[in-house]
Amino acid sequence: MKVQDFLSATEINRLTQKSDLKGLLTVLLTWGSIAVVFAIPAIWPNPLTCLLAIVLLGGRQLALSVLVHDCGHRTLFKNQRANELVGRWFAAYPLLLDMDGYAKGHLEHHRKSGTAEDPDLPNYREYPIPRHSFYRKVWRDLSGQTALKAIKSVKRGSGDALVRGPRNSNTTQRSLGVNAMLFLLLAATGKPWLYLLWVAAYFTTYMLVIRVRQIAEHANAPDLYNLDSRLNTRTVYANPLARLLLAPNRVNYHLEHHLLASVPLYHLPEMHRLLKQRGAYNETQFPKGYWEVIQQVTH
Repeated sequence: MKVQDFLSATEINRLTQKSDLKGLLTVLLTWGSIAVVFAIPAIWPNPLTCLLAIVLLGGRQLALSVLVHDCGHRTLFKNQRANELVGRWFAAYPLLLDMDGYAKGHLEHHRKSGTAEDPDLPNYREYPIPRHSFYRKVWRDLSGQTALKAIKSVKRGSGDALVRGPRNSNTTQRSLGVNAMLFLLLAATGKPWLYLLWVAAYFTTYMLVIRVRQIAEHANAPDLYNLDSRLNTRTVYANPLARLLLAPNRVNYHLEHHLLASVPLYHLPEMHRLLKQRGAYNETQFPKGYWEVIQQVTH
């Protein structure tokens, strides 16, 4: 499929326009929501609010990783220096990520998607899988086993680059420095223990939402080895709760992203609407939620 067959040059030009203002608002809303999550257990400290914060922070960490993704594509901001600085310091380093290393591997995924050479295939080619096997994966995520395995994979360069961690000393030092700043900011509120919730989320719920994101994008697609993105990639409709927990910053519009990777995240819903109106998706099914996806990829 060629996007040019369904969208005019003027429409493509509008959809690919980058906005520093929209990029900044996206970053501010992401970090603002993180601040709100921290405020909940800070104001009402008890086991339930701490557990709620860990669940919500996993989704917020995924939101930061989406910013890493778009800044790696150089699409979040029109100003390329902003993509580099914000992507690294306000998105990648808080998650111990190497944005440049991630971007390099991710662009290879785009070039080889739909082929046996796709470097991300190990993340989803085994699906569909038995339901009990999927639940074992969920347990490994929530028990911290996945995170520990990801840390060990740094030297091998295997696995999902959004959970591998830094691969050079400079990135490691900067990541630790940014996390130290986050700790100090939380300590300045008189509640330094809040930082433990950030770490707990990283080792548990973040790993789970990363997995759900992976399988929602490509697992058990109609034809994983077809070059047509409509057959090897999936867009999932997300309600407000799903957008909070599993699909922040429009990451659920993954099919549109593969069709035209130069479109910033804030224009993906419009692109989806236009392509659907023009008949590009007449034979494409869109799950109406992530539970429906899980049903499709398990048996």
